Amino acid sequence: MKPAKACWNQIMAWTTLALLAVGCSENPVTPKKESSPTGLDAFAQNAKLGRGVNFGNALEAPNEGDWGVTLKSEYFDLIKNAGFNSVRIPISWSTHTATSAPYAIDARFLQRVDWAIDQALTRKLAVVINIHHYEEIMLDPAAHKARFLAIWQQLAAHYQNYSGDLFFELLNEPNALLTSDLWNQYLQEAIATIRQTNPGRTLIVGPTNWYYISLLNTLALPANDRGLIVSFHYYNPFQFTHQGAEWLPGSEVWVGTRWTGTTAERQAIQQEFAAAAQWSAANQRPLNLGEFGAYNKADMASRALWTEFVTRTAVANGISFHYWEFIAGFGVYNGTANDWHYPLLYALIPKTSPAFAVD
Repeated sequence: MKPAKACWNQIMAWTTLALLAVGCSENPVTPKKESSPTGLDAFAQNAKLGRGVNFGNALEAPNEGDWGVTLKSEYFDLIKNAGFNSVRIPISWSTHTATSAPYAIDARFLQRVDWAIDQALTRKLAVVINIHHYEEIMLDPAAHKARFLAIWQQLAAHYQNYSGDLFFELLNEPNALLTSDLWNQYLQEAIATIRQTNPGRTLIVGPTNWYYISLLNTLALPANDRGLIVSFHYYNPFQFTHQGAEWLPGSEVWVGTRWTGTTAERQAIQQEFAAAAQWSAANQRPLNLGEFGAYNKADMASRALWTEFVTRTAVANGISFHYWEFIAGFGVYNGTANDWHYPLLYALIPKTSPAFAVD
């Protein structure tokens, strides 16, 4: 089952757009601020996201640099020149926002985020900003609801005149006590808050249980707001993708788990993505794969094979994506060698892309 033909064509157009991301970026200039975007089609906007990558471990750390990653302007050039279409910037706003009303965001931190957004936009990279690692709202939703909405009220006003190439993602991976019923209430109020100053901006939302792919049907989205993209995250099989992850007790026993692309392994991924695509078609909502990746304790051959298959399956189902992530434990870029992990890069951006016309 597919969306209406016009929308389906828009969904699939991003594949072509991804392959046309070529060569050196233009000299950065200050992005032109415009009036708040209007008339944007969510499927066309999803095409803009195309093939993307996350800037993990940077601005979603308690303080930038705490987790070993500090953003640099050259990172945006590397991403653009490799052929990516967009970046997702996870941001820990909650650690830079006052804990009492009116919940003011730290001005210096906001300026740093401005810089990162401008780095993307001047290179013609679409950019997603979100609220990431807001653990307090997961554990005590009622106590943090007003603060959550106040953060979005401030961000929406601050960025209301940025181009439509800036996307707002409401909250990364709702979980724990932020149940589906509560999250559906909060997301609708957050959307209404943002729409006061950004009536046409494209927003991204995802389901509870850490954006679990099988819970798309639990989302209750405002029927009259078609400016939404729905996101999910994908790390299956988990014992493969998270083997040896230091933040997961017991994961060291998974080290050595391989992914070889057996028929059963491939079918498991295809079936989950096909079900997501059916939900997308039935609800006329474009899909984004906001995170996926395999940790560096897995062997590179398995990581590349899994990444390539997930990427290809997403493309086949008209799903934009953001790989997790650029330069840390899952990284597609090797910061020590100052070069790409080419098996991963070619899994994400086909070597047949014009970006690799000269090797």
